[in-house]
Amino acid sequence: MFKETVKDLLGAALEERSDLFLIEFTISPDNHIKIVIDGDSGVLVEDCMFVSRAIEHNIDREEHDFSLEVMSAGAASPLVNKRQYKKNLNRDLKVKTALEKFEGTLAKATETDITLEWKVREPKPVGKGKVTVTKQANIAYEDIVEAKVMIKF
Repeated sequence: MFKETVKDLLGAALEERSDLFLIEFTISPDNHIKIVIDGDSGVLVEDCMFVSRAIEHNIDREEHDFSLEVMSAGAASPLVNKRQYKKNLNRDLKVKTALEKFEGTLAKATETDITLEWKVREPKPVGKGKVTVTKQANIAYEDIVEAKVMIKF
């Protein structure tokens, strides 16, 4: 009952703010609510406060004892939602599948897969020396085991 109430309030808040989307939602046995959100153009502290207030102000503390934690997906967190890929176009990703690992720039994100691009130096087909070649990999979302944005300083 309590979980359904929280889920409904969270759904209503995210419906009101369509630029925000849910990454993780858990309620522990001792009623600790943990919500991780992301946004199409990032998440501000005010966005977390908006979601927190939408839930906290609509649950009677006399009836339910709970703690609430609303946070944004961290920069080093794995990508888990298709909207996160679209948000990170033209950024460098590390992608692990069951068979391979890729590092490249996210060139495209569709409803079914992503396209990574990277450059490699390969021997010339004729003669000596090397030439820079652009490689590409299309990876279906269901094949991705883990994908992270590579943060550069």
